[in-house]
Amino acid sequence: FKVQSPGSELSSNAPASKPIALKRNRDTSCELFRAFILSTNMRLISIALLLGLGLCHSNAFAPTRSSIASRSIISNSQLFAEEGDDDDILKPKYEIEPLPLRVGHGFDIHRMAPLEEAGQPVVIGGVTIPHKDQKWTDAEGKYVEKGGIYETQLGVVAHSDGDVIYHSIVDGIFGALTLPDIGQVFQDSDPRWKGCDSSKFMEHAYEVMTDYGYQIGNIDVTLILERPKVANFKPGMKDNIVKLLKTTPGRVNIKARTHERVDSVGELRSLSCHVVLTLERIEK
Repeated sequence: FKVQSPGSELSSNAPASKPIALKRNRDTSCELFRAFILSTNMRLISIALLLGLGLCHSNAFAPTRSSIASRSIISNSQLFAEEGDDDDILKPKYEIEPLPLRVGHGFDIHRMAPLEEAGQPVVIGGVTIPHKDQKWTDAEGKYVEKGGIYETQLGVVAHSDGDVIYHSIVDGIFGALTLPDIGQVFQDSDPRWKGCDSSKFMEHAYEVMTDYGYQIGNIDVTLILERPKVANFKPGMKDNIVKLLKTTPGRVNIKARTHERVDSVGELRSLSCHVVLTLERIEK
């Protein structure tokens, strides 16, 4: 196929209109060629778009199982952080029958250690117990020879504030209602309760008790520790309990006794508490 220049086949006698017609044909061909190129480009663009849409719907851009799982875990963690599971464990599937009277028993024990080791003071019944240096038995030989006496300010070793009276009362209320013990509800592995004021546990126990339709019948506390002496602080402890549980002084009793220098309590290495209480059905 040989392309000749316009007018090369024409003689000198050819009409003048012929070159004009050829020029118009050439212009028309150019326009058609440009239109073809444009339409071809549009087709290519369309094909590219279709391929792109296909990829978007393919597994190449689909979320993987791990990414879905991650979102699910985050969502569950956020839900747990907001709602917690404390309420679920205190709402068993069985019926808590509306008995007219329920009896509960609570017990708690915590280690005592030099204040610098414990990191917090002795708090009992919501009262911080000031005291002079006490003769603490160093059973492990950390400060003096093993089994020797180390005179020091004492503190309570605990995840929360280690209030044995409050913990025993809460445990007794939950027990009377056939609910799990305080250690299951306020776990010592939960950072929310680190250094927590145990009055918060008492307030929660009161809400649970009243939600089930009960009030305090009476509370009998037996506090067991060798030292420091707490006789002067018992009225303050009693007042705190009365206020937190919205009851009356005639329903709360606090006794304290030593352990006759026997075992860890007698060596000032721990303190403990027993509580017996009754819950009365609230008359509607």
